[in-house]
Amino acid sequence: SAMSWSANSTRLTHRSIQYNRSVAAAEAATEKVVSRMTRDFLSGGDKLVADNAASYRTSIPNSTDSAYWSNWEFNDANGNTGQTFVQAGSSTNYVILNAAYSGLRAFVSTYRVVSHARDTASLQKVVAGVLQEVQLARIPIFQFAMYGSSDMEISCGQPLTITGRVHANNILYVEPDNALTFQSDVTAVANILFQRHPLDTRGAPSGSAVYEHPELKVSPVAAMTLPIGTNNTPEAIREIVQPPPSGEDANSPLGRLRYYNQADMVLVVSNSGVSATSGRANNFATSVPTNELAGIVSTTNSFRDAREEKTVRPLDINVGALAEWSRTNSNVGSISSVYVLDRRTMAGTELAAVRLRNGLTLPAKGLTVATARPLYVWGNYNQTNSANLGTTNTTSTRPASLVADAVTILSTNWTEANSTNSLSSRAAKPTTVNAAILTGVVETTSGKYSGGMENFPRFLEEWKLANVFTYNGSMVKMFPSLYATNAWGKSGVY
Repeated sequence: SAMSWSANSTRLTHRSIQYNRSVAAAEAATEKVVSRMTRDFLSGGDKLVADNAASYRTSIPNSTDSAYWSNWEFNDANGNTGQTFVQAGSSTNYVILNAAYSGLRAFVSTYRVVSHARDTASLQKVVAGVLQEVQLARIPIFQFAMYGSSDMEISCGQPLTITGRVHANNILYVEPDNALTFQSDVTAVANILFQRHPLDTRGAPSGSAVYEHPELKVSPVAAMTLPIGTNNTPEAIREIVQPPPSGEDANSPLGRLRYYNQADMVLVVSNSGVSATSGRANNFATSVPTNELAGIVSTTNSFRDAREEKTVRPLDINVGALAEWSRTNSNVGSISSVYVLDRRTMAGTELAAVRLRNGLTLPAKGLTVATARPLYVWGNYNQTNSANLGTTNTTSTRPASLVADAVTILSTNWTEANSTNSLSSRAAKPTTVNAAILTGVVETTSGKYSGGMENFPRFLEEWKLANVFTYNGSMVKMFPSLYATNAWGKSGVY
């Protein structure tokens, strides 16, 4: 009896050990697939994962990975040896995340990965299986009040309350010189530090920081990645606002994310004039008649940018006229996005740019304006109900974003004639802008503070207590500016 019990116990123990080994092997098989899916998703998004689904199914641990796997057999639980089960599940349009970045909404695709494994060299060929459910989440970035693709600095000289989420994809430097209040989530990939940036020589911060929900202050968190098929340095990310180089595949990971390839209409400015066509969706096949375009754009104006110390020669876009033309034209049809490609030759003292004016009423579906050049917004923008100007009421606005090398706000009182005069002659008046902003910045260098997120939109006028700039939107700091590169804080600017 003792020998029988011992033998049975040994067999059960061995079987249990073998089962656990088989579970671990099956998990190795599913993890091999999941790691490939993760890498592909971060590099090329949903499309690259879908394109590679067939190759995932034949991806199993083998002797090339390690000699350990020579005696292992894998199947997909459907009788197919040498395969892993990989199946795309449902795709949901806009769900609330409950894992990393909980509370944010995301477009989610679900995959099921299953593997069965057994050791063929074992006397007890115990089979075990593992199933993993994988969620691939694409998170729209404009859900953040403030987002930085690398380091972020906040150094307010006046009381500042940030109502929405704040995220730095590296280090968040909290360095207020007055009262700074965070009312929502604050996250950073590396760390959240109450100190100046190492290159900022202004001394220790003199203000205070209050986190109304301390439990929502979290670091480190997983980095957010733009699937552009290469590294995610700010310099690499800047390519999304650049026009594509000759020969680039529009369906490549980077090509799919270029604003040029996504726009409903492309405006091209050259030394000889302005032309416009429909976007890549119909291979730029439809041209906008010159007489219709003349009522929307102009290149005859200029003004002085005191920060850049250059004469700006803008392509002026009359947004109100664009909205009306979008509603009635028979060529391109209704539009919600415009890309401006500027090919003009400029002197070293000049700056090519885009300027939006008469922007209270946007096209019916909203408007994204994107360009690789600096962009200026002149006057109130995106507020069809004048009673809501200067308030947080955005019920009468339309979806809007401004994407550029830099974004500068010109108040309702701006005049080109005064742009060359002293700052005291450039007095601002109350102005409201309702739009998400994705743009570049001039980073902090030794002894030169960048201006931080509190100065993210640029200004050229004197703003005082009675002349308030009201902004409702999302401020996304994505890359270093390429054209508007002079440092913040220059005397006589604002």
